[in-house]
Order: sequence, then C-alpha cells, then structure tokens
Amino acid sequence: MKPLRIYADSSVIGGCGDAEFTIDSQRLVDSARQQQLILLISETTLTELEVAPVDVQNVLKELPLECLEMVALTAEVLALRDAYLHAGVVGPRSVNDATHVACATVARADALVSWNFRYIVRLEKMKGYNQVNLINGYGILTIITPKEVRLHEPEE
Repeated sequence: MKPLRIYADSSVIGGCGDAEFTIDSQRLVDSARQQQLILLISETTLTELEVAPVDVQNVLKELPLECLEMVALTAEVLALRDAYLHAGVVGPRSVNDATHVACATVARADALVSWNFRYIVRLEKMKGYNQVNLINGYGILTIITPKEVRLHEPEE
C-alpha cells in the first residue's frame, strides 16, 4: 500500500515545540521518518518557519528527504488560493492559510493537517474551502488535526 501523502502546515511543525501539541505533532513527524507517510510542505510552510525557534526549524531539516514532498506554488495553486479569497472563505490577512489549503488540494493530498482552528480546521472554513474546490473541479479535501492521523493501530 502506498504511504499516505499528508500536507502539513507550519502549525504542525511548530507544534513539535509546543507543550500542548508536541505529542501529536511529533507522532506525525515520526510516522514520516518511519516512511509510514509522506509529509507534503510548501514554500509557504518554510517561509513561516523561518521565524520559529531553531529546534522547530530543525524538525524538517532532520527528516530524510524521501519522506518529504515539496508542493510548488504554481499558477494553479495561486489561482485556487485567490478563489478562496474571492469567495470570502478567508480574508486577505489569511492569504497564507488559503495558500496551504490550495497547495494540499492541487497536490491531491490525502489530507491537510493543521492546528489552526481559526482559519483552517473549523467547520465553516472547511465547508467554504471545499465548496470552492468543487466549483473549480477539484475534489473534497480532508482537513484534520495531527491527533486524528492514526496509522497501524489495532481495530477495536
């Protein structure tokens, strides 16, 4: 079975250095390290991490390249991002959040993971992003927190 391709925004990587989110963020990163999944990231993720503490910046640097996939900021990604903004899913101040969702959608990620409960992991935002996705010929994007990514756990 092919490993899942999971787009991680910067909040997930930052979560590795945050007491509230470290267990689930680190578990996701460890799953990538063990090649159970592939972490998709973009230039937006890397740019946002430039202001993070060094230990957080090192999370991605310490991962083997084969468990990472870079999603390019193509014209297609930027057009979808702009469609989210035009539809009012988020405002101009949340352009990076819209870019993360557009990257995950265009890359056909199995899911986008985030700790951003204001502009990404929020029911009305998810509905808005997915309405725009459908109007523009894309599928539904699964948006969840790292806590919900469970691999190889026994069924109850």
